[in-house]
Amino acid sequence: MLTSVQAPANAVILLPARRPHRLVLATRFLHASGHARYAVSASPSRAVVTKKKYADLPTTGLRSNGTPLTPLGLWDHGRKAKSSRHDAVDRSRPDHVESVSPEPPDTLAATGLSLDGSDLQATVPVTTRKKRVKKASVEIETLIEDVDEVPLWSETAAVVKDAPVKSRRRRRTKAELAAESDASRSRQPRNQLATEILENLAKFPHCILLTRVGQFYESYFDQAAEVARILNIKLTSRSWDGQRILMCGFPIMHLQKYLKTLVQHNARFVALCEEFPRPVVAGSKPTFDRRVARVITPGTLIDEPFLNRHENNYLLSIGFATTAGDPYSSSTSVGLAWIDVSTGEFFTKDSSSESLRDELVRIGPREIVLSKELENASTHPIRTAVREENTVTSYILPTGKSQAHVAESQTSNTDNVIPSAEEASLKISFSASETAAIDLLTTYLHANLLEHMPRLSLPSREGIEQRMQIDSHTIKALEIREGMREGGVTGSLLSVVKRTVTSSGTRLLARWLCSPSTSLSEINARQSLVAFFHTRPHLRSDLVELLQGIDDATRIVQKFLLGRGDAGDLSSVSGTIATWDSIRKRVELEKLMEGREKGIIVEEEWTSMDALMSRMDSLETLAQTIGKALEGVNVQGEDTEAFEAADSGSSSDAGLSSLEEPRFQTEYCWTINPDFSPELVALHAQLNELLTQRDQLERHLQRAFDAPSLTLRSSPMQGLHVHVARSKRDAARLKTSGEFVVMSESKSTSSFFHRDWSKLGKEIIQTSYDITVTEKQAFELLRNEVNMNETLLRRNARIVDELDVTLGFANLASEMKFVRPTVTDDCSFHVVNGRHPTVELGLLSNGRVFTPNTVSFSSDSRLHIITGPNMAGKSTLLRQTALVALLAQAGSYVPADHATIGIVDRLFSRVGAKDDLFRDRSTFMVEMLETAEILHRATPNSLVIMDEVGRGTTVKDGLAIAFATVHHLYATNRSRVLFATHFHELTDMLGCSADHKGQGPFEQVGFFCTDVDETHDGHFAYSYRLKPGVNRDSHGLKVAQLAGMPAAALALAEGVLSRLRDGGGAAALDRAGLQALGHSFIPDGLPPPPSAHQENPTSLSPLHVNSKSEAWYSPGASQWPLP
Repeated sequence: MLTSVQAPANAVILLPARRPHRLVLATRFLHASGHARYAVSASPSRAVVTKKKYADLPTTGLRSNGTPLTPLGLWDHGRKAKSSRHDAVDRSRPDHVESVSPEPPDTLAATGLSLDGSDLQATVPVTTRKKRVKKASVEIETLIEDVDEVPLWSETAAVVKDAPVKSRRRRRTKAELAAESDASRSRQPRNQLATEILENLAKFPHCILLTRVGQFYESYFDQAAEVARILNIKLTSRSWDGQRILMCGFPIMHLQKYLKTLVQHNARFVALCEEFPRPVVAGSKPTFDRRVARVITPGTLIDEPFLNRHENNYLLSIGFATTAGDPYSSSTSVGLAWIDVSTGEFFTKDSSSESLRDELVRIGPREIVLSKELENASTHPIRTAVREENTVTSYILPTGKSQAHVAESQTSNTDNVIPSAEEASLKISFSASETAAIDLLTTYLHANLLEHMPRLSLPSREGIEQRMQIDSHTIKALEIREGMREGGVTGSLLSVVKRTVTSSGTRLLARWLCSPSTSLSEINARQSLVAFFHTRPHLRSDLVELLQGIDDATRIVQKFLLGRGDAGDLSSVSGTIATWDSIRKRVELEKLMEGREKGIIVEEEWTSMDALMSRMDSLETLAQTIGKALEGVNVQGEDTEAFEAADSGSSSDAGLSSLEEPRFQTEYCWTINPDFSPELVALHAQLNELLTQRDQLERHLQRAFDAPSLTLRSSPMQGLHVHVARSKRDAARLKTSGEFVVMSESKSTSSFFHRDWSKLGKEIIQTSYDITVTEKQAFELLRNEVNMNETLLRRNARIVDELDVTLGFANLASEMKFVRPTVTDDCSFHVVNGRHPTVELGLLSNGRVFTPNTVSFSSDSRLHIITGPNMAGKSTLLRQTALVALLAQAGSYVPADHATIGIVDRLFSRVGAKDDLFRDRSTFMVEMLETAEILHRATPNSLVIMDEVGRGTTVKDGLAIAFATVHHLYATNRSRVLFATHFHELTDMLGCSADHKGQGPFEQVGFFCTDVDETHDGHFAYSYRLKPGVNRDSHGLKVAQLAGMPAAALALAEGVLSRLRDGGGAAALDRAGLQALGHSFIPDGLPPPPSAHQENPTSLSPLHVNSKSEAWYSPGASQWPLP
């Protein structure tokens, strides 16, 4: 609402803002009056109209003293304005100037304003809206020059000016950020953090550097773009010394998730640069030293949560003895050394170049370390073998200091139940190649683990233990560890026979399956344990229940050796030791009860069990010490950062310095029993006394000052203070007392400083901090106790792992009706009604039954030729024979009714069809490579299974290759062989007789086959049963029928097959005869090939084509109708 009033010069006049065009005119009059203060009212009330007519209004503005104002002159862009507020505005930009359209004189009267000088008091700034300009501040300025020369409604009477609007900065793209980084690369920033990062990047150029900055891990410079792309996080930049530097980062809580992406999924090496606090000077800001504490690679994972607890994570090195003057040449001897950093299991083996790839597949390392000398030798045999498996490979120069480091510990990693003489003496001499491999491995561990380098145990040499050699193709073809179809454990032998309940037992089972023993005593010892548990189901169930409560002691011990671990791990060690004692007592109770029940104990049954239990050590003292330290405290799920300095990358020596600064706590959660040590007892007693004094002081102040809401508190912002929750009621007396100093106040609360509470609170804080430091020292003492008992803990863990595996074998035998095989030290092989465990389980899940078969090798029949239809079970028979031998030598029962197996030193297979186009190998080439490897390496004690050798080429070439392969295996290798083929002519070449034996030089060759059972109505079924003889009909058309081949195509195939059989086969026809045969199947009167105007056969649907073909051919006829 606007009224015409007489106001002093410094008054504020309210103007309505409802009609801007009238407000402008009012502003001009007010400005002309010489007043500088005004206000705009947004009141919706209507303006009060005066009773004066327009003609009666004054034509000039008057000052307060009644004198006329000087008329307005031409506008000079405000350069003569004397207002300092207006001078501060930049008027040089034309887009900030906007003229106001003049108003006609008659509109002035509608405003209800008086033109008397006494009514005009102030200049009014007007807010108008400018298109597409946000938050525009519009002002009207006028310079009063000469009112007579320029009318009040002149265009130059006022100017609308926008205040400067801050433009929105455009976000730069990644390319622009990278360009800025490249431009500033020559002048790197030199602040402390940037200098440390640049130094670490220079030290670890092959790694992605993640630098900890507070609660974040960050990446800088060029690496930031790569890290942001891989992790799919935002790439940004920061200003350092006037330069824009690329950077990205993530919270520390997401470290493990992103390490999995970088290390496991993308095979990148990550250098973790951690913060190490420097000594803090009172009153100064805390500072840090930053250095790389560890390099994380695929083969050096320790206790990361993404580490598969059921699989070993091996790091393998390959060493060789170089020839003088030629660093790239090597002898056939190759040394292998591999270790699981997460468990400490350390192995070596002396191998050869030709079997190197087999060892790589069997061990399955996550990373391979080679000498730096081989980095540029791409044709070296070692490089070739490693390249075949496509494993992450690293190169390093050895230091030659491996033996001294390995000798620090005298712990063996053998899996044997009964230790051998070599293991007992621990005097193992390594070959030159093995020594080179150990040197490479330890050098690489030192270079990457840095402050986390563990004490290595003595390697277990596999050459002493004797293992069955399984080539790389066989491990994959038999699906021992991974299924071929899905690529994971599903469908593999491991998934079918696994009955273990501990993660360490599962890892041991995988090792046994991939490298069965060839030691007769070891095999019998394992099978004796399986038989012991198999006949005692109640003991078996009790032990399985006990094993379910065992933690992975091997990895926990390794964590402690690496300077890591927490109170929860101590509790796990204590609980595991208690379970070990329970297992031993349960076995002793079983023996006692059996003696009382039967009146006699069969010592032969208890031999292996007693030998195993006798090797278990009692660690009751260690368990009691840990139990006393953790009694009455909750260590599960607690924050153990104060104890685990390794979480922040620092070493255990930096543990005390990594503790947080002392601070007051209202509730305390201790991780060590207060009665564990005299120091803790005294400190806790002192803390309890101080807390009692605190409670007494609080109650005293509440009573003395009549303040029930008074409490003694501490906060990061205010420190130790007295808090009053109801200030209006309780704070009055405190404010008048000299004991309290007001620190802060609000409407309802107040905070005061109190000298006595400040002194007492500091004592409480210091005492609690002293308790934390003492607990840290107690934890270090307990960790050292565990490390001192490392040898005994590892040995007990291995014994319990073997118990777990053998218990699993016993449960498997009970569930799947397996039998104990007889293993001999000769070349015999007799399996009655053997079954394929994986196929049998798959059939049972579908309600079907597996058809067993008998396979028997003897001195007069050591090579079997197997013929029969497709899909009749030949490949299954071959694979099940190999798996039976493998399970028997792993120590398990086997899926058969009876089995006698001579020890197999090497197992080979040539089954399945696949190509390797990446390495320029066709299907037939892969087949020939596998065949050649078998012929070169098979021995008389080997077991060889081969399926359809020579099928990928012409009939004549394939038959020739098949015969040559059989001849070489029979005459040179003299192995036990199952050879399945569709070349029926091969049986004639070997001289198959009426008794299904070979003749002449091939009299030790046996012939067996499978068949198809057909009915009179045209139906058929596969028998799957192996029988002596030769089946000369492969029944391939039946497989095509089962696969759903079109009926017309099947009918044509039957006609061609019938004519070929009548004519003596394709081999009996020359080229002209074959051509005549092919042309004879075109019926008379067949229309010529379609022209452009005729129907295109390719445009017909399959059903249309089949209908036309069936019209040409009569299914009842034996051949196509001829003219």
